[in-house]
Amino acid sequence: MSISRRLASGGLIDRSKPINFTFDGKTYGGYAGDTLASALLANDTMLVGRSFKYHRPRGIFSAGPEEPNALVTLRTGARGEPNTKATTVELFDGLVASSQNCWPSPNFDLRAVHQLAGPLLNAGFYYKTFMWPAAFWEKFYEPAIRRSAGLGALSGLDDPDTYERSHAFCDLLVIGAGPAGLAAALAAGRAGARVIVAEEDFVLGGRLLSDSAQIDGVSAASWAALAEAELGTLPNVRILKRTAVFGVYDGEYGAIERVSDHLSVPPPFAPRQRLWKIVAQQCVLAAGAQERPLVFPGNDRPGIMLASALRTYANRFGVTPGQRIAIFTTSDDGWRSAFELQKAGAEIAVVVDARTEVAPDVRKLAGNAPQFLGAHVSDTSGYRRLTNITITDSAGQTRSVAVDTLGVSGGWSPSIGIATHLGGKGSWSEEKSAFLCNDLPPGMQLAGAAAAQWTLTQALENGALAGAKAASHVGLGLQAQKPILAGDEASGNNPVWLFKGSRRKAFVDLQNDVTATDVALAAQEGFRSVEQLKRYTTLGMATDQGKTSNVNGLAILAGEIKKTIAETGATRARPPYVPVAIGAFAGLHSGKHFKPTRLTASHAASAAAGATFVEAGQWMRAQWFNAPGENDWLQSVTREVKAVRSSVGICDVSTLGKIALCGSDVGTFLDRVYINTFSTLPVGKVRYGVMLREDGFVMDDGTTGRLSADHYVMTTTTVNAGKVMQHLEYCHQVLWPELDVQMVSVTEQWAQYAVAGPKSRALLQALLGGACDVSNEAFPYLACAEFHVGNIPLRLFRVSFSGELAYEIAAPAGYGEALFNALMQAGKALGVTPYGTEALSVMRIEKGHVAGSELNGQTVARDLGLGRMMSVKKDYIGRTMAAREALIDPDRPTLVGLRPVDRSQRLRNGALLFARGMTPAPDNNAGFITSTAFSPGNNHWIGLGLLACGLERHGEIIRAWDPVRSGDLELEVVDPVFVDAEGARLRA
Repeated sequence: MSISRRLASGGLIDRSKPINFTFDGKTYGGYAGDTLASALLANDTMLVGRSFKYHRPRGIFSAGPEEPNALVTLRTGARGEPNTKATTVELFDGLVASSQNCWPSPNFDLRAVHQLAGPLLNAGFYYKTFMWPAAFWEKFYEPAIRRSAGLGALSGLDDPDTYERSHAFCDLLVIGAGPAGLAAALAAGRAGARVIVAEEDFVLGGRLLSDSAQIDGVSAASWAALAEAELGTLPNVRILKRTAVFGVYDGEYGAIERVSDHLSVPPPFAPRQRLWKIVAQQCVLAAGAQERPLVFPGNDRPGIMLASALRTYANRFGVTPGQRIAIFTTSDDGWRSAFELQKAGAEIAVVVDARTEVAPDVRKLAGNAPQFLGAHVSDTSGYRRLTNITITDSAGQTRSVAVDTLGVSGGWSPSIGIATHLGGKGSWSEEKSAFLCNDLPPGMQLAGAAAAQWTLTQALENGALAGAKAASHVGLGLQAQKPILAGDEASGNNPVWLFKGSRRKAFVDLQNDVTATDVALAAQEGFRSVEQLKRYTTLGMATDQGKTSNVNGLAILAGEIKKTIAETGATRARPPYVPVAIGAFAGLHSGKHFKPTRLTASHAASAAAGATFVEAGQWMRAQWFNAPGENDWLQSVTREVKAVRSSVGICDVSTLGKIALCGSDVGTFLDRVYINTFSTLPVGKVRYGVMLREDGFVMDDGTTGRLSADHYVMTTTTVNAGKVMQHLEYCHQVLWPELDVQMVSVTEQWAQYAVAGPKSRALLQALLGGACDVSNEAFPYLACAEFHVGNIPLRLFRVSFSGELAYEIAAPAGYGEALFNALMQAGKALGVTPYGTEALSVMRIEKGHVAGSELNGQTVARDLGLGRMMSVKKDYIGRTMAAREALIDPDRPTLVGLRPVDRSQRLRNGALLFARGMTPAPDNNAGFITSTAFSPGNNHWIGLGLLACGLERHGEIIRAWDPVRSGDLELEVVDPVFVDAEGARLRA
């Protein structure tokens, strides 16, 4: 029978708005304003999962993002999200959650048998246990470890939600909206500063929602609401709720806003989450602090919670997690939790303080509850829920107390992780018993508990001063602040890092099952650096990133190695400080938004003409055109090649990268990025060029035309268009910023078509009329020009990738479809044929032109027969590295043509090349086939390849071995140019 732990009144929930949700298939009820954790506790559900290593029962431990235990899978199907902290999940109607790391249920987990192997699962067990026999590793050990690794399981389905990225600029970013954060925002906002307040919670207030303190004569929660209302009236203040700042970077902050996570399904056109890049002149880190647990035997049972969490559930959510509650503390704050719980109506069974002296005013906070000073909890009992604690008093006597909840309070650790992301590290303060951060990122201040200002009065004063200073730093002047009146609080603490008692395990990291014994063992085995301890024991390597475990673990290590905590040091925090969905980093750049399908201007006309399309880079290009009666792609390609060789064809080459370069120093710039000279290129001419990477290998090739004195247009391969643009930008901005060069990618701005074949000039004359003289005398090979037909600007380049008389004509993309149709109409009487990328590839192989298969990142210009292009009169990128001994070795594979001895046989890309009679073996390999095609002009298959000492082996018979496709044939090594070696056709 379900027991309700909901208080009859109180809390900040909206009892007029009931909410139904399910957990592990069972339906429960809660209210608007609940978290999943508070609603489960209200329904007396403490046990929510099992621990990672031992599968021990785990209950809700905290009330915020520091939660190590209550990890659940939220939602189902494609929207399922594992490892979600129940303490941060805003309750919504229809919420579906399930427990993790247990089977079949948290109450009965068969994997709890792991506890029997406890002595074998100590620190570093995975390094020690799976060593013998060696043959078992791949067959048994590794698969078993992989099946056991991890906590929740991903759905494996495509994410149906969308994500956004956004930018914001402000004078002051306030991280955290507790007392210090609100005071800072008010001070800066009133001064006129542009302020952004980022709060991870779905309501503002922080600890003000958990305490019954008074501020300026009203309750702390009411004061927070009034502060929020005032900030909402200020036009210069933006409040971002459900937003966690997860990282500090050079000059900016990263934040994740959970836009729709509090809904079962995001509304139409709304993102699930939004990634913010915030640029702020000043920052106030007011993220508060996390209460430290205590390490003692049996401290992991469900029902053992942080004392501050107990009062949060009582005051904010109107829930008492247990019927009889004990408090175990080393600080004054633990007594305040006892006070708040009693005030809410809970029964305090006992207060245990390890300190021998506690101020009378503090002890009064516990009312009539039994008190033990100089005592500690030395053991606990209960399996699925705490039932008893054993107290060892100052005289060493033990007694058992029946309780179902134990609140522990070991002091507070400031949340300074964000402040250390740019290289700073926490430094130990004995006075504050905490790690503080003094080496702050530029423009950042700490305020409130993040600065170890523990009391409410200190937090409010410190936050207001920080906000005023931030406003002053941005030129608004330092303004006097009206005092904020709050009651005084005791904040004494005398931490004890480890309590002895029974032989039960004393856990330091609850999620990873790291015990005090594990820390001691790591020290004993030589892992004494804090970074080594973290990796050897997995301390702090969990979803909470050690927020409740790191300080205790480091302090226990310090005791083991006989050093102070300051000497032992702290691990370095790294972003993200809170988990961030990978989809949020991608934003809208996913699926086709990441790699959109780009259609050329001729796409619709090509589709109507029977084109079959293929993805080329980010574009869809016509691969071939099916004619009536053709049922094989090779038929279509062969027809297209023959048509171009005998008449005229049109191919859309708009996808080639096009980069416009302007300025008086473009020629000098091109000389430095190309291996050949471009500064001598006349206006109205085009030149072929090759670029090298810095290591001397070929990056890309293409042509550059000079349209006017200071205007050039470069073409690149389709695939490398973006890479070349990045390379040019780097060269200009970093290497030679003094050069007068401006550049911009114009690939999408111009539609461009190759018009190739012996009748291509006739087609252009019919199309252009007198707009441009395309005769051989007026427009020879490698000429270029700009002109207009009517009001339409056109560009014409006499270049050829097919080896035929050919041109490329370009028009603004908006006129691209009309230009394609006009070309087809003008060529109708000439028998014009559209051709695709396959025919283009066949003709370039026949002509011996290199392309992507040869420009594979492993070839240098000499390998491709382009060594004579490499200027010896100028310097260029890659020149020195291209002269390395291995890259000028005459035995390197070089470009050759290949034809089968038996002309009926087919060549295959990738086949390995061996000398005739050589046994196929790695040491005998002489190269490989890079490109193959059926050549209609030769009426058999041909290919290009990279063959060791290729230039010397023309006429030799070699062997092509293709074990994958069971191919083995003899090839003749020939010149790579199979058609028109003299080049008479393209100059006709």
